[in-house]
Amino acid sequence: MPSSDWRAPAAYAHADYISAAGFAWEYLRRDEDYRRDFRRMKAIRSENPNARIKFSERWGLRFRDRPRSTCRSRTAVLAAVTDA
Repeated sequence: MPSSDWRAPAAYAHADYISAAGFAWEYLRRDEDYRRDFRRMKAIRSENPNARIKFSERWGLRFRDRPRSTCRSRTAVLAAVTDA
Protein backbone atom coordinates (compact mmCIF):
# COMPACT_ATOMS: atom_id res chain seq x y z
CA MET A 1 0.00 0.00 0.00
CA PRO A 2 1.34 3.39 -0.86
CA SER A 3 2.04 5.85 1.87
CA SER A 4 2.36 9.62 1.82
CA ASP A 5 4.26 12.09 3.91
CA TRP A 6 1.55 13.58 6.12
CA ARG A 7 3.63 16.74 6.51
CA ALA A 8 3.62 17.52 2.78
CA PRO A 9 0.54 19.58 1.80
CA ALA A 10 0.92 18.59 -1.85
CA ALA A 11 0.37 14.94 -0.90
CA TYR A 12 -3.15 15.85 0.23
CA ALA A 13 -4.20 18.34 -2.44
CA HIS A 14 -6.79 15.81 -3.64
CA ALA A 15 -8.50 15.83 -0.20
CA ASP A 16 -10.61 18.85 -1.19
CA TYR A 17 -12.37 16.75 -3.84
CA ILE A 18 -12.49 13.32 -2.21
CA SER A 19 -15.74 11.45 -1.53
CA ALA A 20 -16.69 10.17 1.93
CA ALA A 21 -15.72 6.63 0.88
CA GLY A 22 -12.41 7.91 -0.46
CA PHE A 23 -11.72 9.77 2.76
CA ALA A 24 -12.50 6.64 4.79
CA TRP A 25 -10.06 4.68 2.62
CA GLU A 26 -7.34 7.30 3.11
CA TYR A 27 -7.77 6.92 6.86
CA LEU A 28 -8.05 3.14 6.86
CA ARG A 29 -5.02 2.44 4.68
CA ARG A 30 -2.79 4.20 7.21
CA ASP A 31 -3.99 2.08 10.14
CA GLU A 32 -1.25 -0.40 11.10
CA ASP A 33 -3.72 -3.02 12.36
CA TYR A 34 -5.63 -2.87 9.08
CA ARG A 35 -2.42 -3.13 7.07
CA ARG A 36 -1.38 -6.19 9.09
CA ASP A 37 -4.77 -7.87 8.61
CA PHE A 38 -4.72 -7.01 4.90
CA ARG A 39 -1.30 -8.66 4.47
CA ARG A 40 -2.65 -11.77 6.20
CA MET A 41 -5.70 -11.87 3.92
CA LYS A 42 -3.53 -11.41 0.86
CA ALA A 43 -1.25 -14.26 1.97
CA ILE A 44 -4.16 -16.70 2.30
CA ARG A 45 -4.62 -16.73 -1.50
CA SER A 46 -7.58 -19.10 -1.28
CA GLU A 47 -11.30 -18.59 -1.25
CA ASN A 48 -11.58 -18.90 2.52
CA PRO A 49 -15.04 -17.44 3.16
CA ASN A 50 -14.67 -17.47 6.95
CA ALA A 51 -11.47 -15.41 6.86
CA ARG A 52 -13.01 -13.02 4.35
CA ILE A 53 -16.14 -12.57 6.47
CA LYS A 54 -14.13 -12.03 9.64
CA PHE A 55 -11.92 -9.45 7.91
CA SER A 56 -14.85 -7.57 6.41
CA GLU A 57 -16.79 -7.54 9.69
CA ARG A 58 -13.80 -6.28 11.66
CA TRP A 59 -13.16 -3.39 9.28
CA GLY A 60 -16.73 -2.69 8.15
CA LEU A 61 -15.96 -3.55 4.54
CA ARG A 62 -18.16 -5.04 1.84
CA PHE A 63 -16.86 -6.98 -1.13
CA ARG A 64 -18.59 -7.53 -4.41
CA ASP A 65 -19.36 -11.11 -5.34
CA ARG A 66 -17.40 -12.59 -8.18
CA PRO A 67 -19.27 -12.46 -11.48
CA ARG A 68 -21.01 -15.65 -12.46
CA SER A 69 -21.22 -17.15 -15.90
CA THR A 70 -24.24 -15.98 -17.85
CA CYS A 71 -24.51 -19.11 -19.97
CA ARG A 72 -26.94 -21.81 -18.87
CA SER A 73 -24.55 -24.69 -19.13
CA ARG A 74 -20.87 -24.89 -19.82
CA THR A 75 -21.41 -28.25 -21.49
CA ALA A 76 -23.72 -26.79 -24.14
CA VAL A 77 -22.27 -27.15 -27.60
CA LEU A 78 -23.36 -25.49 -30.81
CA ALA A 79 -24.12 -27.94 -33.58
CA ALA A 80 -24.34 -27.19 -37.26
CA VAL A 81 -27.70 -27.78 -38.92
CA THR A 82 -27.34 -29.86 -42.05
CA ASP A 83 -29.87 -30.45 -44.80
CA ALA A 84 -30.87 -34.08 -44.98
